Parts: sequence; structure tokens; C-alpha cells
Amino acid sequence: MTRFRGNYTVCLTAFDANGAFDAERMASYVDWQIQQGVHGLIPLGSTGEFLSLSRDERAAASECVIRAARGRVPVLIGTAAESTEETISLSREAEALGADGLMIISPFYASPTPAELFRHFQRVAEAVSLPIMVYNNPFTANIDISARQLAELSRIDNISYVKDTSKNVHRVTEILDLCGDRMQVFAGYYPWESCLAGATGYSSVISNITPALSSKLIDLTVAEGSWTESRDLYRRMLPLINALGGDLYVSATKAAMQMIGRDMGPPRSPRLPLPDTAATELRQHLIHLGLLSAA
Repeated sequence: MTRFRGNYTVCLTAFDANGAFDAERMASYVDWQIQQGVHGLIPLGSTGEFLSLSRDERAAASECVIRAARGRVPVLIGTAAESTEETISLSREAEALGADGLMIISPFYASPTPAELFRHFQRVAEAVSLPIMVYNNPFTANIDISARQLAELSRIDNISYVKDTSKNVHRVTEILDLCGDRMQVFAGYYPWESCLAGATGYSSVISNITPALSSKLIDLTVAEGSWTESRDLYRRMLPLINALGGDLYVSATKAAMQMIGRDMGPPRSPRLPLPDTAATELRQHLIHLGLLSAA
């Protein structure tokens, strides 16, 4: 089984000017990401607007990314849904399409109890043979999966990764203490601090815009242990990381992509384009990183 580690881009979904899924643009984006050195791709996460896509569009996006990647890097498909049955169906579909793994956030409206959450992930894991990355994001899913709950989930054979977006870096230590080598942690926020605490990967929004820099950051921190150099790079990147971390993260990321000349289309309604004030600030962050000219 492939071991996932490093910088994984949580992919935007490409739309054309009319808001329809754009497979050609998506495939070009995947090729560029891989050429820039990303270690893996995760389409159909929160940044990929999965809740705004139809079932057919989700399948088309999954197939497009897997085909465009051509096995060069692992592809983990986001297969989350509110019901366990639909999550299983989406997960089986992703496996049939050739995905390397799955990323699944907990049901995001039901606020399941610990017993319900365990049974949900257990049923999905039993339905597929792919490795599963549990996605813990209390800001969107309405529950925070504790380290103790993750330790229970890690005893299920193919649940061996977690993307933690709790903003609690100490959670990395708690997870590793309770799970041992049964669970690998991917940072959702604060990648440098998380990797120093033992995370081996970064599920990265900024990597949409700066795939080479984001990959370099994780290489320096995890693979090379060059903590001073990686800290300096992280401090340069942090203003843009924070600018992409608020409620407008999809609109901001798509605006930034357009600014650097890799237009992925507009965000899908109800999201609106980034307001002018935020766009001006975003442009300054891109200039600071050398991605745009100040002229």
C-alpha cells in the first residue's frame, strides 16, 4: 500500500465562464501541479466545493484528476456525504475509478455522537479496500473528533490517516501518543508547527497557488529537518496562508489563481467573487511572495 506523506494540494474544481465543470482546464491544472512538485492531490474537499457539485459532476471531476495524474502522484478523492449510504456509494465509485485513497469528513449536519461517528466510518471502511484519511474540521462539520476517538478509528484496518484542521497543534501530539504508528497526521492549518510535532503531511490550500513553495516547506521540515530554513520560508508564506484561511477561502483561492494567470473559473453560487478590498490585500501577499510584479 502506498504511504501518503508530504504536500498534498486540496484541489480547486475548475469551472468555465458559465459555471460548468471544465475538464480540460482541470486536467491542465493537475499537470501543472505535478510538474511543480506536489506529492499528492485531494480533489473534492471543502476547497473543491464538493457540496456545490452534482453527483455526476463529482464523478467527472474524480475521473478527470485520476486520469490526468496518470499515477505520477497519489490521488485521494473526497467522498463525504451526509448519509453513510451515499458516502459508501461515492467511495466505491472512487475506488472503481482508480483512486489511491479517500478523504472523508464526518457527516456535517447530523452532529453524530461518538458511537454514530465510529459506526459511520466503520461501515465505509468495510465497504472499500482503499486507505482512508479522516478529515477533522470542527469549523464546518460541527463536531471536533477527539484524539481518543481517532485512536478508536485507527484500529479499523484501512483508517490510517487524519487531516486535522482543529487549529490545535497539540492535537498532533495527542493523536500520535494514543495511536502510535496506526495513524499518520496531515496538517490542515499551521503546517510548520504541526510537522515539528510529528505530522508527516500537509493538506494544503495555499498549494493551489504555490505548489512548489508548499512542497519545499514540507520537504525542508519533514524530510530534511532543516528547521531554520523551513521556519523562514513558513514566515514568508504565513500571511497568504492566513488570507486563505477565513470564510472566503474558496473565493480567495480562485481569485489568487486568476491573478497568477491560472484561472480556475468563478466560485459557484452562493459564493460570490472576492470583494475588492480583500482582493487588493490578496494581491499584496502574492507580490510579497514574488508571484506577481508590483508594477
